Amino acid sequence: MIEFDRVSRRFGQQDALRNLNLQIDDGEMALLTGHSGAGKSTLLRLLLLLDRPTGGQILVDGQSTQQIQGNAVGHYRRRFGVVFQEHRLLFDRNVRDNIALPLEIAGFSPHDANRRVRAALDKVGLLAKERADPNGLSGGEQQRVAIARAVVARPEFLIADEPTGNLDPALSAEIMTLFEAFNQVGVTVLVATHDLSLIARSRHRLMTLAAGQLMQAGVA
Repeated sequence: MIEFDRVSRRFGQQDALRNLNLQIDDGEMALLTGHSGAGKSTLLRLLLLLDRPTGGQILVDGQSTQQIQGNAVGHYRRRFGVVFQEHRLLFDRNVRDNIALPLEIAGFSPHDANRRVRAALDKVGLLAKERADPNGLSGGEQQRVAIARAVVARPEFLIADEPTGNLDPALSAEIMTLFEAFNQVGVTVLVATHDLSLIARSRHRLMTLAAGQLMQAGVA
């Protein structure tokens, strides 16, 4: 479970988040929305320990992230798969090698890494593109590769920051279906988005931020 307990983050005299309280249950899929500057990216950065709160605390499975320091930060982050609006693929590597990168960093054996990469590619429907050059893929396919890379190490949590921002509505719907498929096998999913058509089609809990505070939490 993820819990933000009266979390604030101030930059100079500006509050990016103010006394924020929210909870995401284990195995839940939720959407986070709000205008530009509402605090969505700040919230995600705090959750991933890319930044730290100036007030309150974030609890993950009951442990305060303030207690996670030094080498423990890397171990903590491996619990998360992250997908961005920009897919951030490495174009000097093929599809397989892009997806295998987090496994190489984590020290997986080549045999186990290959098995996991093929399973992840199968999940996103790109098994036939294993040896392809990412430059030759469509935008939707590139984002699918990024999703496969995010889930290849089988994280507990999948975090997506505007993952459909560069895609048309049909491709956006396909990407959301992928997230739902991972959620159905127990992955906790949080999607930050301002894609109104995507929000309108969603049946998942919607949390709306405005000026760093939670204004609404209900079914989209």
